[in-house]
Amino acid sequence: MTDLFAPLDDHPAYRQIANVIEQRIVARTLRAGDPLPSEMDLARQFGVNRSTIREAIRELEIHGLLGRVRGQKRLRVTRPEPRRVSSGVSRALALHDVTFLELWEAMMALEPVAAQYAAARRTPAQLQALLRAAAHFKREVADTAAAVSAVVDFFTAVAAASGNQVLALSQAPLNLLLAPTLTRMIDRVPQARARIQDAQDRIAEAIKLRHSDQARTWMEKHIHDFKRGHELETIKPKGGQ
Repeated sequence: MTDLFAPLDDHPAYRQIANVIEQRIVARTLRAGDPLPSEMDLARQFGVNRSTIREAIRELEIHGLLGRVRGQKRLRVTRPEPRRVSSGVSRALALHDVTFLELWEAMMALEPVAAQYAAARRTPAQLQALLRAAAHFKREVADTAAAVSAVVDFFTAVAAASGNQVLALSQAPLNLLLAPTLTRMIDRVPQARARIQDAQDRIAEAIKLRHSDQARTWMEKHIHDFKRGHELETIKPKGGQ
């Protein structure tokens, strides 16, 4: 059998090996479900000891690129869950001091298009997930943390219903960045909860009826409302510090 990997020229660190394996996964030389060679075979191919291979494997498991089927010991290539991908991207964005305006502009670029596509492409199951998220917000509207979680779930459901994986993966990190601002906003802007509920109802109805233009228009209004709410939340009262 032809070896999948060639030995490295110099003594490699585990991260270098992890990067090489990740490159093969991204290039689809290794596909989801494919078994990984054994630790011993990998150590031979890379020309390193097994402890270095174990560290590389641990790195890839943490990032969701390798895993084991229940009841099996053999490692296989896996697809990382969207939440795991989005948390990493969100962390990177936060470290670059992303502003609310930048976040809002990204949401305006993504969310209305996702709603438009969702109206045309959603499945019955995806519609139910969206309606459940809207109902969850109504039930938990007085509980700030639960309400924010429901808003995130609503956006996630719309993106999933768009039928476009790139849109869904691009949108997910924005939700994590949105949550802190949204938490402050709905606590400090009295009308925020009612306006969110109204927008969700209208967007969900448009998607249910497959009215793509209406779904896009109402999502645009919804995202504009977030900006207005942020502006109201950040205005200091007269005499305030």
